Amino acid sequence: MPVFATMEPTTQYELRLATRMSRLGTETAFEVLNKARALERQGKQIVHLEIGEPDFDTPANIVEAAVDALHKGWTHYGPSAGLPDLRQTIAEEVSRTRAVECKSDEVVVVPGGKPIIFFSILSLVDGGDEVIYPNPGFPIYESMINYIGGRAVPIRLREERDFGLDLKELASLITDRTKLIIINSPQNPTGGVLGKRDIHDIADAIGDRNIMVLSDEIYSRLIFDGQHYSIMSVPGFKDRTILLDGFSKTYAMTGWRMGYGVMRSDLAAHVTRLMTNSNSCTASFSQVAGIEALRGDQSSVDKMRGEFQRRRDTFVAGLNQIKGFSCRMPKGAFYVFPNIQKTGWKSKKLADALLEEAGVACLSGTAFGDFGEGYLRFSVANSLENLNKALERIQQWTTRNL
Repeated sequence: MPVFATMEPTTQYELRLATRMSRLGTETAFEVLNKARALERQGKQIVHLEIGEPDFDTPANIVEAAVDALHKGWTHYGPSAGLPDLRQTIAEEVSRTRAVECKSDEVVVVPGGKPIIFFSILSLVDGGDEVIYPNPGFPIYESMINYIGGRAVPIRLREERDFGLDLKELASLITDRTKLIIINSPQNPTGGVLGKRDIHDIADAIGDRNIMVLSDEIYSRLIFDGQHYSIMSVPGFKDRTILLDGFSKTYAMTGWRMGYGVMRSDLAAHVTRLMTNSNSCTASFSQVAGIEALRGDQSSVDKMRGEFQRRRDTFVAGLNQIKGFSCRMPKGAFYVFPNIQKTGWKSKKLADALLEEAGVACLSGTAFGDFGEGYLRFSVANSLENLNKALERIQQWTTRNL
C-alpha cells in the first residue's frame, strides 16, 4: 500500500488588500439582479425592472456580420485602439452627428463603455485633483474617482430643474484643482436631457479653463423629446472633450462588450497604452459587427426607441396614479425616476420591500449617490405586459402598507 506523508495543517494567511480597494464602489443593479434571481429559484415570480439592458435581440444584420466574421477568421488579436475600419467608421459617424471634424486616430475602441470612464480618470486625475460629476448619476463615476485617489465633487441634479444642472452651482464648484467635469445626457438614472442651451451654458461656466469634459453620451440615440447635442460641438471644446459612446444601448449589444471614446489624438495614444496593458484589444469579430451596426439599416434603432417611448408613457402615467409616487416624464434613455418621498419610506427600504413582498425589482435612488434619496429607478426595458403587472403589484403593495 502506498505510504502518504502526513499532511501539515494549511496556514491561513491574512489577505492584505491594497488600501485603494476600500475606495472601490459597485453597480447595485447587478447585486439586485442576483438577489432577484435567487428569489426566483425559490419559486417567486419577479418582474425585472432593475437592470439597464434593452430587452430586444441584437438586430439580425449585426449578428450575421459577426457570424460571417468568425467564419472568415476574425478571431485573432487586433490593434489595441481598435480595427482601422471601425475607427474610421466611428470617426465618420461622430463627424456627421456632432458636426465636428473627427479623425480615426482620435478614436479608441474598448470592451464596453466603462473602460473609457476608468481610462479617462486614470489618465488625467492625480491624487487630490477634483472631478465634478452628476449626483444622482451612474455610480461608476464616483467609484473610479475615489479609487484612484481623486476628490469626487458631486453636483446635484434637482427634480425641479428637470434633473438638469444648476449653472451657478457648477460655477461655484469649479476651482484651481478641478481637472475633469463629467456630464451625462441622456442621463442615467433620471432620464434627463441637456439641451443645446444647457450645453452652451455649461461651456460658458467652464470658459477658457484647461479642464477636460468627459461627456457620457451612451444613450444619445434614445431621446424622446428634442434632439441630442454634444459639448464636443461647441466651438473650442472638441480638444477638451472625451466623448463616450458605444453599441450596448443603441443596438441592444450589451453582451458584445463594445464601446468607444473619441478624444484628442495625444490623449488617445495614452488611453491606447492603458488598453494594451489591461485588455490587449477588443474582440475582432465584435468590431466587424460594429461596422455593420453603424453603416447598416438603422430601422431597428427607430423601432426600439419608439417602443421605449410607448412604455415610458404607460409606466409614468401608472406610477402617478399610485399613492405616494410622483414621476416626471423622462426625455431620454429607458428609465423612470419617481419621487417616493410622500410614501414616508426611505429609498433602499422601499426598493427592498417591493422586491421581497411585491415581486418587483427596482433600484433605490441611493444606488446612484446620496442625492438619490427619495427616489427609485425603474427600467422600462421590459414588455408592456410586465410593466402593467409591476404597476398592479406596486399598487396592491401600497394599498396594504401606506
